[in-house]
Amino acid sequence: MTQIIQSLSEISDRYDALFVDLWGCVHNGVRALPAAVTALQAYRESGGVVVLVTNSPRPRLGVEKQLDHFGVPRDCWDSIATSGDSARAAMFRGVVGEKVYFIGEDRDARFFEPMQVIEDPVDVRIVPLDQAEGIVCTGPFDPTADPAVYRPDFLYAKQKGLKLLCANPDIVVDRGDHREWCAGALARLYTEMGGESLYFGKPHPPIYDLARRRLAATGHDVENGAILAIGDGIHTDIAGALGEDIDSLFISGGLAATETRTSHQPDEKALIAFLENEKMLPTYTIGQLR
Repeated sequence: MTQIIQSLSEISDRYDALFVDLWGCVHNGVRALPAAVTALQAYRESGGVVVLVTNSPRPRLGVEKQLDHFGVPRDCWDSIATSGDSARAAMFRGVVGEKVYFIGEDRDARFFEPMQVIEDPVDVRIVPLDQAEGIVCTGPFDPTADPAVYRPDFLYAKQKGLKLLCANPDIVVDRGDHREWCAGALARLYTEMGGESLYFGKPHPPIYDLARRRLAATGHDVENGAILAIGDGIHTDIAGALGEDIDSLFISGGLAATETRTSHQPDEKALIAFLENEKMLPTYTIGQLR
């Protein structure tokens, strides 16, 4: 059974580092969540290290600017690991070829900017689908549209044997009060249709490897048993933590707020039923990060 806690401070002294999800935990896609910011600031003041681990398809610098825009102060985190950086590194190593069909919004065009850390990178070019050797997806063209609209293109791509690089494994996010589809929904559809999707964000190992490198770069050598993963995605944050053998704190008031009947804190019976249905067992649960 997961342990329901009232605040991060109840358990924070057991851990030397936190891997913290962003959307639904630290901000809501529009603005910072003040209680979460205060909790992370207090944790860092006590000597802990905070690595923000996000399935955002953006490079780290892009996420930093976004956090500034949302009002998330820089003194509540030490480093950032993004699915975008992990996926970009793979793309420039050629995992989906040189000529790629791009699915994403115009704002994600920076995904294709060169990475200085990659030796002999592939010269990636965006081309129409009928000329592509692979697909790069940072998200839907329209995040409010049903992913099923991609079926015709995906059928053609599957027949050509194209691999789809998914830069954000999230299925949905809540931007304020509105739910939007993410790249993970398209990758899931492509896989269900028989295509091959490549993932680099949570819950898959590449982003945790990156997070550990970013943690080490802060000058801290932290064992798995001293890391706590925090997030509201049961199939991303919590599943990823279980796969990496690290403890987890589930934020029930995020994506699963309805299912867990969370206002300030989750309804215990609803939470148990939800976790049993999802076959997941986070170490701890709290309504919101605070």
